[in-house]
Amino acid sequence: LQYGDMKEIAPVPYSGTPLPDGVMGQPVDYAIMIAYFVAMLFIGTWFGRGQQTTKDFFFGGQRFSWWLISFSLIATTIGSYSFVKYSRVAYGYGIASSQTYLNDWFWVPLMLFGWLPILYFTRLVSIPEYFERRFGRRERRLSTFLLLIYLIGYVGINLFTMGKALNSLLGLDAYVAVVDGVQAFHWPIFGCAAFVAVISASYVTSGGQTSVIMTDLFQGVMLLATGFILLGLGVAYMGDLDTFWANIPRTHRTAFTNFNTDASYNSVGLFWQDGMANTAMFLFLNQGMAMRLLSARTIKDSRRALIATSVVLMPIAAMVVASGGWVAKALVNGGILPPDIAGDDAFFIAANFLSRPGIFGLVMAALTAALMSTVDTLITAVAAIYVNDIYKPAHPNATEADLLKAARFSSICVTTFGIALVPVFMGFDSIYSAHGAFTAAVTPPLVVALLLGVFWRRFSARAAAMTMIGGSLIILASIIWPEIITPFAHGVPMRDAGDSLFGGAKQYKFMRAFFGLSVCSVIGIVAGFTSKGRPLSEIQGLVWGTVSHAIKNFYGGRSGKELESVWTLAQCQQTEDASVDERLQLPLVRISSGLAKVIEAEAGDIIYICDSRWWLGGLRSSHAKISALDGSDTGQTIHLGPSIRERVIVSGRENQPLQVKRLY
Repeated sequence: LQYGDMKEIAPVPYSGTPLPDGVMGQPVDYAIMIAYFVAMLFIGTWFGRGQQTTKDFFFGGQRFSWWLISFSLIATTIGSYSFVKYSRVAYGYGIASSQTYLNDWFWVPLMLFGWLPILYFTRLVSIPEYFERRFGRRERRLSTFLLLIYLIGYVGINLFTMGKALNSLLGLDAYVAVVDGVQAFHWPIFGCAAFVAVISASYVTSGGQTSVIMTDLFQGVMLLATGFILLGLGVAYMGDLDTFWANIPRTHRTAFTNFNTDASYNSVGLFWQDGMANTAMFLFLNQGMAMRLLSARTIKDSRRALIATSVVLMPIAAMVVASGGWVAKALVNGGILPPDIAGDDAFFIAANFLSRPGIFGLVMAALTAALMSTVDTLITAVAAIYVNDIYKPAHPNATEADLLKAARFSSICVTTFGIALVPVFMGFDSIYSAHGAFTAAVTPPLVVALLLGVFWRRFSARAAAMTMIGGSLIILASIIWPEIITPFAHGVPMRDAGDSLFGGAKQYKFMRAFFGLSVCSVIGIVAGFTSKGRPLSEIQGLVWGTVSHAIKNFYGGRSGKELESVWTLAQCQQTEDASVDERLQLPLVRISSGLAKVIEAEAGDIIYICDSRWWLGGLRSSHAKISALDGSDTGQTIHLGPSIRERVIVSGRENQPLQVKRLY
């Protein structure tokens, strides 16, 4: 692809009239978008009913199957900024825009076999909790502060993107215009962002993680489908795939463009900022990602979800989010659209040009889905950190009702903070610049501290604190004096960024990630070798290679290995016993000796019980602990109390068998 022969069609001069400014789409398109908003509110609040504990609110009861988690993860990964940001890059640079979505494979093995088992079997409720258990309370406070900066900033970027998107659809400027005697208000970016933020926060504060997962299922399908619709419409308009491909310039068909010559976009910078720093942050430290993986019913389901997302859905997403830019470039080269299209508007203009009324509304609804599916995850992530790392330590006697109130209150607060950050990100040239500069500056200290903590047993509390504090201060210094990054810049030139407050942040906005990773790694390694770490006996289960201890300590697993039985069917017998295991907070159930023989279980084991309909994805399911075996019953029966029956059995299916398996 990089050097082979390519058929190219010479650019055709545009001879049409200038594109009209102002509102895009027809009334039916906006009716579809409004209907979509209403549908998401309904789905989110409906499935989010009955949230009684913080485990329900933050982790959806830890009951969902892998395919539901996968679609939810891809909906979270594809933010609203993705369509606008990557379509802009695809319009300006071509298929090189797909690099970002194909970089996860660097980190997936370490995630699957290193961090994920620790995360799952130690039953962490927040990322900062790991820092306290691995290092100490000081390190928990530091990581909480840095994580909140990252997550709240991400909320602001997403709201800025959606505000800009709606602003482009409804008018490029904020003003009151009179069209055919009708007064129409064209929304400003800030107002658009605030409007969508209120919608997202509404169902999140109601249903928490269950609402997020169920809305993201619909939104993930919507995102993938409409992205392919736009690409298909572009190919069909050009005649066939060969003609479409030939109308994309050769420079736009190279996988790695501008190694270091263009300060605005270069492959080496993209590798370090997005492939290394931001991807590691997203996989290992994003509280929203952790909560989603911990919502799976078993660690096997978590792994399957991550593999399906990285290997199957992410390459598809790479095409989906960039399709608007590729299509716009082909239409410009063919003389169908004018060459002066702004990159940030490429997605909207191409979609508006190609789509019939109604289809355009679906495409814009997908953009809305992209925003909401990312913002809702971020809101619940910040709420989880606030409740578990700030509110709960300060209120050790708080009840579940108090914690739920705090979670909902913090969801509203983070939405407000995100809206307040929108004007800050409006100071950057583009969404891509704002996102790159932000993640390159805030991610390296946390990424290095966590990875060294997980994979290096000698890494000490002092080394972790020095990495986070020292690394953050040096990165801040690089914003004030960006020239200190020059030796790390791989030849990427400095650009004229002006003297504004964010001038230094715009300099080396990608290469600051490599600078930060290098500095933090040096600090961490030197401090690790010059300080004494905790004895291995104190960090069993918290570092790579000791996960068997986490399984034994938490679940009471007999072997410390990830063992699961086969699925089998069991008939439910009702009991009024509502006993609960206080340590695990799981209902206690009694099973027949016949069922115990099939799933090779004994008293004290953990089992998973669910409705036999696979397509529910775990909505009707629960974990439980076996309290005793009924030796007189050689059949396959399970005795369930009232609370677990309410979770698992739908009215009218009381006589239907349930699926059961033993875990760990």
